[in-house]
Amino acid sequence: MAISLEKFIHSLDLRALPRVLQIQSGIYCQGSIYEMFGNECSLSTGEVIKVIGFKINKLIASTCENNEGSQFSAKVELPLNFPGLYKVVADKTPYISIEEIARKVSIGPTRFGHPCFYSAEDIKLANFTIKHGEFYECEDDQIYTLKEIAEWKIPKCRNRIVKLSNTLHMWDSSSPFPKNFDGRLILMPVYEVQAVMKFRKDIVHILSDLDVEVKDITDCYDIGSFLQPLSLEDIFERTSKEFPMVAEIMEGPSASQKPYNLLSTGKEIVIYKKYQAARVLASEMRSDSSKRHFLIPMSYKGKFKRRPREFPTAYDLEIARSEKEQLHVVATKSFVSLHKELFSVSVGDQFLVQQCQTSEVLYEGRKKLIDVLACEQILSDSYKKVLLPMYMEGGFVEVIHDKKQYHLSEICKEFHLPFNVKVSVRDLSIEKDVLAAAPGLQFEEEITDSYLLISSVSSPMESWEIPVYRLNMLVHLLSKDVQTVVPPVTRTMVEEVSKEEYYMLRRYENLTLHPPPRPPKKPTTAAPPTSAVLKQDVSDVLQAPKNFCIDTTKKLCSDQAADVLELQVSCQNDLVHRENQKDMTGKATLVETTVIKDLARNYEAEDEEEHDYSYIDEKIIENIREVFHDTSIRNKHALSRGRRDI
Repeated sequence: MAISLEKFIHSLDLRALPRVLQIQSGIYCQGSIYEMFGNECSLSTGEVIKVIGFKINKLIASTCENNEGSQFSAKVELPLNFPGLYKVVADKTPYISIEEIARKVSIGPTRFGHPCFYSAEDIKLANFTIKHGEFYECEDDQIYTLKEIAEWKIPKCRNRIVKLSNTLHMWDSSSPFPKNFDGRLILMPVYEVQAVMKFRKDIVHILSDLDVEVKDITDCYDIGSFLQPLSLEDIFERTSKEFPMVAEIMEGPSASQKPYNLLSTGKEIVIYKKYQAARVLASEMRSDSSKRHFLIPMSYKGKFKRRPREFPTAYDLEIARSEKEQLHVVATKSFVSLHKELFSVSVGDQFLVQQCQTSEVLYEGRKKLIDVLACEQILSDSYKKVLLPMYMEGGFVEVIHDKKQYHLSEICKEFHLPFNVKVSVRDLSIEKDVLAAAPGLQFEEEITDSYLLISSVSSPMESWEIPVYRLNMLVHLLSKDVQTVVPPVTRTMVEEVSKEEYYMLRRYENLTLHPPPRPPKKPTTAAPPTSAVLKQDVSDVLQAPKNFCIDTTKKLCSDQAADVLELQVSCQNDLVHRENQKDMTGKATLVETTVIKDLARNYEAEDEEEHDYSYIDEKIIENIREVFHDTSIRNKHALSRGRRDI
């Protein structure tokens, strides 16, 4: 029985692919030979195609006028790369059976393919039977790109309501949404069918809204007479004994970066082997939104010199500490200890980080053991042993004494990531080394990814590594013999990844890694001494200690709520503090900014000299101390005046 192409897609189970269709009622678009805007638009009656897959091509979005989503505004067409991160709103329409869930919902090996449902009725599991009942979608607290939502979170025959969580500022044109847009969208998918035609070697793409009728003739047709398209994932799943192999590209990648732009449709390639390879995920050290992200192979031949790292807490100092060298830091933010056994830090203080240990402090009249960081304070002519609480929220900048230039593999072996660097010697084997132009790079983490090693059949002078899961490409295998079993020299390639790919890499990698434990909480205590009020705003004290562990997914969603530190501050001190808050806060911020700027200027000046490395001049540190000392004296005078006024 003939049905429309759109109805066929809605009724089709992906697990039943491939399917052979015969066009029962064709269509011809005047002025087109075969394609329009990259999609097939002319299909003759009686023509036979093999459907190998279908996916959402674009989304028709409507803004919600009320919370129920029953009223719409004008529709707007959104491509799948439209920027932004979105939360999925649970569908209120129930599924009547497990079979409907399995048929309509995308289920896969990653967490994207792990949908969660609940039933209003009891489910008996003793004999592994589930009663015929209604199942409702559970709330999802994760965030996704539009592409991820299109691939995993829009059930067949249903629309999806989403809530905009964060904009990535990557869209060049003006926003297509109204000014009073509250972030809620109703997404309606338009599907694209991927098919193979009898006498063509490329993949054709047919939109689901094309006005044709089709008939499924799979059971009475020789499906082996069509070419068999294979994705890079399909090739990677083959056994190692099947390599090397020759393939012809049926659909090349859209990426413009070399050598991907050489992988055009019809080109023949040799696929030598499959393997897992290590990469370092790196980001430019920039404060603006134009920060770029890279995957750097271990074969990168350039060299790096170290750049100072910044540490927001004492806990981060412990994580960065290594046995190879002693960590030397300068404080950029003051901290007043609430216990006499622990050290109070001033801006400009220098420390050598020793080790983590426990120490006894007097807590509410009783002795209590807490985790501390043992350090040596560097004085003008001596060293002083001090203890910093692990919960300390301060600020430190690393002092670099190391003049060595490092290869990437040496850094990964000898230091803890994240690690700050700058290219000192570029990789001459790369035509354009994009890393050399970066003002600074932060090596964030080492990841392992899947790759295929390929070369061109026509000019096999060099080979390239292509990522299996980030490159959309279809090939079909040829029965040709491989002339050279040993691959030619592999070209080193630094891969630039988009912001969405960067977030996915961090998210996937963090699923396999155990994050470090949270920094210990700051103990609840009574009112701080007057000196503490001088250096810290009451509103700052009331804030909870922040979690500086790397967890990208949680950071993208929202800042985690933490326990609030309750302080009893007397009325008098509070009034005095409020009178002088603006003056002192501005000067304290000025001091901290001066520290960081002076350090940055010092490093930048030395970068201009060839083969020179990062130092902090003692004169700069002394200047910092003088500025902070003068500010403290002025603050004391301000406090005295405030008391007299009260």
